[in-house]
Amino acid sequence: MKLFQGLIVIFLLSSSMVHASTDTNIVKVAFTRDGYLWMKIGGDESKITEEKATYPFPPKWSYDGNMLLYQKLVTDSPDDPDKISNELWVYDLRTKKHHKIFYNASNPQWSPVENIVSFNAGGVLNISDLKSFYNIALGVDDYIWQPDGKGFIASSGATLRPDGWTHTILYTISIKEGYKNIPDLMNHVKRLFVIPKEVRKGDVSIISIGAEKLTFSPDGKWISFIISPTASWAMDSDMLAVVSAVGKDFEVIDEVILEFTPKWAFTKNLLGYIAGGGRIVFGFKDKDMKVTEIPADSTVNLTPKNYADIGFTWIDEKSLVVSRVRETEWSNDPKKHPKPVLYFVSLTDQQQVQVTNPPTDEGDYQPQFLPIISKITWLRQSDLTESKGDLWIADPNGAHAEVWIKDIESYSFYPS
Repeated sequence: MKLFQGLIVIFLLSSSMVHASTDTNIVKVAFTRDGYLWMKIGGDESKITEEKATYPFPPKWSYDGNMLLYQKLVTDSPDDPDKISNELWVYDLRTKKHHKIFYNASNPQWSPVENIVSFNAGGVLNISDLKSFYNIALGVDDYIWQPDGKGFIASSGATLRPDGWTHTILYTISIKEGYKNIPDLMNHVKRLFVIPKEVRKGDVSIISIGAEKLTFSPDGKWISFIISPTASWAMDSDMLAVVSAVGKDFEVIDEVILEFTPKWAFTKNLLGYIAGGGRIVFGFKDKDMKVTEIPADSTVNLTPKNYADIGFTWIDEKSLVVSRVRETEWSNDPKKHPKPVLYFVSLTDQQQVQVTNPPTDEGDYQPQFLPIISKITWLRQSDLTESKGDLWIADPNGAHAEVWIKDIESYSFYPS
């Protein structure tokens, strides 16, 4: 591809592209492969589960890196193979022991400050101290820990009544007085913000049925989230929005789809996201990498004409790496799907340079920057629909690229 090739010399001289001499041995990787849970610490890979199973989500590291949280699908009864539970487990790296936390849970999250786990079970938000679990709040759809670990921001979706849909509402849930044996599951809950029943950006509007993917800004003063309509509609059109942490200010940012998760920059209130409606099976098109400064003073579109971005990672407050394809109509033949490559994108002057060169039958997906070693990682695989590939690592400018872990499926890093 010839896009911005004239900028290569400038790019290679950029101070943010200096080759890092740091060692990957200080990064822990947890991943799934062929029905087992694995770890790579230093140069050694080890399989940490003995029985083959289905792990529906990437494992999650505790805040101190000593424990792994993972979910495992199990059949409840041999007589009813369609009845499946999502068991919640913790693995202790020090004792090398596995401990089941709950028999059927969703959306588990580690506390940001201690080794306790929150999870949702049938709309009930719970906390486990790894020995027992405690009910925290009712009617919760999605949630996120507050940065200090003293509570949550939670959403409760709209419900359909004879006179129409109710509002989706955001709440604050406090556990400052402790989370064990809360006598009343409502007294420590307060409304933060009532989302309008319909939200609009430009000429696109949706009804507000749910709010998810809540994330705090770096300074803790804003919360980003995605407003979704009804289930099938949500596959094609959702709205990225922000609300101030005190619930005073609210703004709809842009139309997005749930497949792509917005991400804040590391230290500044810059919100990166891939804008555009329409699921990928409608075509690799109308997916633009944008960055908005919050409060929404300005927005920049970083995707060139005739291209689409399908993944990104922040490098620093001035640059990103994106996974980019040429705009292409959808085909049911995976061989005809465009294969993405990675581009370094500068926010200061919008210089953009291709940094990876995969083989013609493979693409580079899911870029992720690891600040502690100043490296980018990505998954190189044959197609977007594949569940397995090779994890690569390189400098942000693509130099010193090499395979880190082969045949990897879902994965997570510590520290990330």
